[in-house]
Amino acid sequence: MQEIESLAKLITESRRIIVFTGAGVSTESGIPDFRSPGGVWTRYDPEDFTIERFVSNPDSRRAFWRMSAESGFLARAEPNPAHYAIAELDRLGRLDCVITQNIDDLHQKAGVSSEKVLELHGNMHWVVCLGCRRRSPMLDVLPGADEEAEAPVCCECQGILKPDVILFGETLPVVTLKEATRRAQMCDLFIVIGSALLVYPAAYIPTYATGAGARLAIVNLTPTPLDHEAVTLIHGKAGEVMSSVMERVRLRLAGDLS
Repeated sequence: MQEIESLAKLITESRRIIVFTGAGVSTESGIPDFRSPGGVWTRYDPEDFTIERFVSNPDSRRAFWRMSAESGFLARAEPNPAHYAIAELDRLGRLDCVITQNIDDLHQKAGVSSEKVLELHGNMHWVVCLGCRRRSPMLDVLPGADEEAEAPVCCECQGILKPDVILFGETLPVVTLKEATRRAQMCDLFIVIGSALLVYPAAYIPTYATGAGARLAIVNLTPTPLDHEAVTLIHGKAGEVMSSVMERVRLRLAGDLS
């Protein structure tokens, strides 16, 4: 496939690569897309999960924690070939960082160091106290999934605990967003994998890279608003595509391909 070869060539020609990942990477590990048919929002009302309701309404907090308890697939999920392909870029010394919209920790689990993973929407494996800001592992506080289970509170100050993710109505973490923007403006290749680029302000980040002269590659099942700017565009599953791409990268680096 010509596009596979094209992306492999781009990778071997680049020295400062950023990979931007969305839900299309995580779904191949069994984590459902919140917005797709059969996703989480078909069983829960997203209006119940605004930061305002979470803070002010105990029933909303109980519903959120019940959803979290039911989401045991996050704890069981394992990295898929797309995650391992990205981790291989890191081992090859080509990866500057991963900028991700995902909250599942799978890039780190695949072998990318935490310092190189910029999580725009937080990490569901952690909780934070809205009072004293104490951060704790999710599994230490996760209540049961039954409807009567109470929302957990902080063991230090009895404050409200919230999964360390961005809820509706919250802004993205300023420091992380600023660092993602800075790095995007310094890379020479920006690869979007598994994101339709429809959630803002995260979807602006690829344009910071192209605006500074970086080449853009997109791997996604469906079209995105930036397809016209991509020098390489591949419509396909993230794991299948990236496994094939890295196979060609290895051949190129070994000198078996010109």
